[in-house]
Amino acid sequence: MIDNFLKRICLQTAVYWGTPADDGYGGKTFADPVEIACRWEERIEKITRVGDRLGEEVVSKARVFLTQDVDELGYLYLGELDDLSSNPDDPKEEDGAREILRFDKTPAHRSTTEFVRKAYL
Repeated sequence: MIDNFLKRICLQTAVYWGTPADDGYGGKTFADPVEIACRWEERIEKITRVGDRLGEEVVSKARVFLTQDVDELGYLYLGELDDLSSNPDDPKEEDGAREILRFDKTPAHRSTTEFVRKAYL
C-alpha cells in the first residue's frame, strides 16, 4: 500500500550520486549518476545527523521522498541527467546538487517489506 502511494507522489526526477568513497587525496569519488523517482520538497528544518556524525544538529533545506535507498553523504540533484551542465562524475561541481545529510527508512505500519524513505539535504 505505502509503496503504491509513494510511486504515485514521486513524480519528479532526481539525479543521484551514491557510494561516496575516499579518493586517497582528501576528496570523494562517487558511483555513476543515475536518475531516480522522487518528491522534492523545499523546506527548512533542523535535523540531527546520524551515522558518523551522530548527534550533530544541522539545517536541512529540502526533504525528498524516494522509492529506493540512498547513501548518506551521496548527492541529489532535482532534474535529469540531460540537465547536468558540468562534470557528471563530480556532483560538487554541479549547481543545485546537494549533499544527503540524513537518510531515514521507516517501515510502514504493520509491514516488514514496505518502507517510507526520506532524504534530508
